[in-house]
Amino acid sequence: MLDYHLHLWPHGTPAAPVTVEQIAAYCRQAASVGVTEIAVTEHLFRFVQAGPDLAGFWEDDDNPAMRSAMAAYWAEHATADLDQYVEAIEAAKAAGLPVKLGLEVDHYPGRMDAVARLLAGYPFDVLLGSVHWLGAWGFDNWAQPAFADEWQRRGTEGAWIAYVDAVEDLAASGVCDVLAHLDLCKVTGRVPADPEPCYERLAAAAAGADLVVEVSSAGWRKPAADAYPATALLADLHRRGVVVTTASDAHCLVDVGRQVQELRPRLAAAGYDTVTSFSARRPTPVALS
Repeated sequence: MLDYHLHLWPHGTPAAPVTVEQIAAYCRQAASVGVTEIAVTEHLFRFVQAGPDLAGFWEDDDNPAMRSAMAAYWAEHATADLDQYVEAIEAAKAAGLPVKLGLEVDHYPGRMDAVARLLAGYPFDVLLGSVHWLGAWGFDNWAQPAFADEWQRRGTEGAWIAYVDAVEDLAASGVCDVLAHLDLCKVTGRVPADPEPCYERLAAAAAGADLVVEVSSAGWRKPAADAYPATALLADLHRRGVVVTTASDAHCLVDVGRQVQELRPRLAAAGYDTVTSFSARRPTPVALS
């Protein structure tokens, strides 16, 4: 199995310089739970290099409380150095560790060309694409009062439609290789009464852009209490010929590879017998057996 979605720093904690030993510890933890290869995919917004082109996207939102909350969140997290991160992981690869250099890239409406320019020239193996916010609304940060209140204002149906719109735009940008936690909008447990129209659009977005989709155990650790994507959505992806990779979305050492092995029955039930690894942004199938 693979764990192709890993973070080095928990949310709300400062970044620290990355070391080869830190990556080695992640590899050892992964191996202890039967994961043979990992990809470190820290959030792009955590790096100071992202600031000039991407910071301030929240200023167009009409809710001042959410603008303030998102600005504070960005300022708290955007402290790491992208060049040092890349150098450390490349050194770990050179040392023979089973690790890939990745990044998790959020959706920045109207700015994805700037994202592509920022990342050009770096030797990434895989780029994940994610939607974590809609305007200034960090919808999966439900502990933040300003963001929690917005769930009540928008309602489940409205939130999901806006989320799917954003995923479609992200997929069409061509910036990323993998769509991460495809139905993340269910993170708080809110799902439309009939989610199938949203599922169809999400699956069509992945298939139309020829993207890999992440199957992630992270949702089992959230209020949703369900892996990403939902069983019905995963079956739709398989019918459309969309290939997958696997992930834990860990933000600390002890969660590396957590419950990834438990994704096997879900994959098999949907018809999958391979997962996808990456090198230099080129996909390769790996047999589940």
